[in-house]
Amino acid sequence: MRRPGIVIMGKLIGLIRPLVFFMVIAVMMGTAGYLCASFLTIAGAAGALMALGQPLPAIFPHTFRGIFLLLVCLGVLRGVLHYFEQECNHYIAFKLLAIIRHQVFAALRRLCPAKLEGKDRGNLISLITSDIELLEVFYAHTVSPIAIAFLTSLIMVCWIGSFHPLCGVLALAGYSTVGILLPLWNGKRGAAAGMAYRQQFGRMNSFILDSLRGLQEILQYGRQKERLEELKRESGTLAKENAQLKRHEGDSAAACGACISLFSFAMLFLSLWLNTRGSLNFSGIVLVTVSMMSSFGPVTALSNLSNNLNQTLACGERVLSILEETPQIEEIQGMEPVIFSGAGCQDVEFSYGEEKILNQVGLDIPKGCILGIHGRSGSGKSTLLKLFMRFWDVQAGSVQISRRDVRNINTSNLRQMESFVTQETVIFHDSIEANIAVGKPGATRKEVIRAAKKASIHDFIQTLPKGYDTLVEELGDSLSGGEKQRIGIARAFLHDGPFLLLDEPTSNLDSLNEGIILKALKEEKEERTVLLVSHRQSTMNIADQVYEMDEIRVS
Repeated sequence: MRRPGIVIMGKLIGLIRPLVFFMVIAVMMGTAGYLCASFLTIAGAAGALMALGQPLPAIFPHTFRGIFLLLVCLGVLRGVLHYFEQECNHYIAFKLLAIIRHQVFAALRRLCPAKLEGKDRGNLISLITSDIELLEVFYAHTVSPIAIAFLTSLIMVCWIGSFHPLCGVLALAGYSTVGILLPLWNGKRGAAAGMAYRQQFGRMNSFILDSLRGLQEILQYGRQKERLEELKRESGTLAKENAQLKRHEGDSAAACGACISLFSFAMLFLSLWLNTRGSLNFSGIVLVTVSMMSSFGPVTALSNLSNNLNQTLACGERVLSILEETPQIEEIQGMEPVIFSGAGCQDVEFSYGEEKILNQVGLDIPKGCILGIHGRSGSGKSTLLKLFMRFWDVQAGSVQISRRDVRNINTSNLRQMESFVTQETVIFHDSIEANIAVGKPGATRKEVIRAAKKASIHDFIQTLPKGYDTLVEELGDSLSGGEKQRIGIARAFLHDGPFLLLDEPTSNLDSLNEGIILKALKEEKEERTVLLVSHRQSTMNIADQVYEMDEIRVS
């Protein structure tokens, strides 16, 4: 359930603390700018009253030249102050967006992989991109306008109230209605619509992402028509959600305009009534009415904010939910460093929900050993490797490195000791060299080539137009499954961790390349301990011991 908008705003405002000085400057300049805009109109009215021979308050010059100079000064100041206010607001907004992006990526790293396993990738992309971008509206066009509207309205209530207290009370009622009651009313009406639109936007992203990834399959099996129909349905749903938001915006704008007119005429009639009682002269009638009509700018901005605020708060809720979500696996810090001297597990039990995957599993992996894990698909081979990486924690038993439970080893220390090659290698939209160097940031070209040779991919890279500088497409679509797999193995060799965990490392390779890689693993035996998962019997031939997951025995 979405938390109240005021709570979301409070938490988002809390992020401004490092930039509070700039926010104060922005609010001061914005308040002064709006006052200049209001008094520009008021000063014009004062000039007209002077022409009619009416008395003016002492605050105004009593010559036409003085009024003219005042108008010029107010006009110039309004432009200058508005520019610098927006400059400060956008500096705050874009600085904070950079901070929030950093925090979101840090949160995703903490949540990965356990909490992200079932997350919708399209929704995550929408959150990281468009949701965070929409927060710019909040920081640049919401936070300071609220403070500006409050200060400006307070000053204008005092100014209008100086003519008569009842005029000040009416002005306060007008500003409160337009700047507080209307936004609250509209926000309450549109909150659900705003969240529904953002959720549908994320689903649309997921659908398009899936369609692009599966384009070959869609064409191969003639599913274009069905996919297009589904796209139309998703687009139609998104359009309906957007139309609902637009209706709320129209209602809000109409209500705002009606309230401004109502309170402006109410001020006119109140001042006329006060004039009949001798409490307000003709100049007062004109000045309080003009003051009221010209000073709704800041609170109108608040009323208009509520039109976009529903979407912004929905985005804020989604971002805050990621930032506040607790990881399933907490990172460990502050422990004594561990030097790798072997690994193992005792009486390990693990389940995904109600489905038990591992039951009373025990292994001993001496340093310098190649241990093979062989078994059918779904027997828990890959899960066991992930427990050694501590992507999840066991529900019973223990997983150990150097005879210490992995739950008591610094996470950075654990990752440094282990190199993990998964069944599906992720390829980034970058050069071949950069993709291999993921295993060791800052690695030299010489180190990358050495790792590529061990992974039997160096010769292939040499045939590419730009060699190691060749760019590969996003998701590695320009590479075959075997080529991607060998890049993943090269990363592991480059990482140089003493404990190498390989999950089906040769499943996409021909027998020749499989033999080269297995030979390289055998040669690394003195420097690395290998835990090798595979369903291929040929791959198990290099293992010193083989653990049969199906039969729960060691041979």
